[in-house]
Amino acid sequence: MTDCLLCERNETDGYLCPECTLATARRLDRIPKLYDALAAFLPPGAHGSAQYGRTQAVDAPLPVYEPALNLRGPGGIVGVLEDWRTAMQADRGWSEPDCTGLTERRVVRAARALAMNLDWIASSWPAAGAFAEEIRDLERDVASIVNPPEPAERGRRLGACPAADPSGNICGAVLRHYPGEKAVTCRWCGCAFPPATWTGLKELIKRDEQQEEEPWLSAS
Repeated sequence: MTDCLLCERNETDGYLCPECTLATARRLDRIPKLYDALAAFLPPGAHGSAQYGRTQAVDAPLPVYEPALNLRGPGGIVGVLEDWRTAMQADRGWSEPDCTGLTERRVVRAARALAMNLDWIASSWPAAGAFAEEIRDLERDVASIVNPPEPAERGRRLGACPAADPSGNICGAVLRHYPGEKAVTCRWCGCAFPPATWTGLKELIKRDEQQEEEPWLSAS
């Protein structure tokens, strides 16, 4: 009996304990779903279709949310899964896997193939610990985007979010800047305002607050 290579706590006859093997199986099942969920974070403005170019004060295009783009790109989720599947099949004396087609289908195929061989991986593969650790970290990276934890600090209140959706409806949620964040991001609509736009953002929020206090300004 040896310690599990992932949790380093439970004993096992192979390389992964039953608890960590089950946890890895569940992660492999969730990862294709998380891959699909990342699609909502790709358009400029991140989590939705909101944009803030309704005035010249803030007219720069929003950047693509790079962490989501990287995870859905060639070196992201699909690359991690297919690299491990290729290594696993090579060590089993099998031919290289098919890594062609749409990325969505490749993610599903690779995750399924690894899950189907998880018993062998856990009991007989010396690389099982490194494999299970990377799958755990991969799921954590995706989950931090799709379902991020609420910040411990409330952040500095800036005003109402001025982002407008394609139909012209204004978000209006409370906009805050949290310590350590490079961009101001609305927690409701997901629209991000990088530092280069903060001057225009301040003016836009100030104008909106003025119009709420003095509605006649909007008619001028």
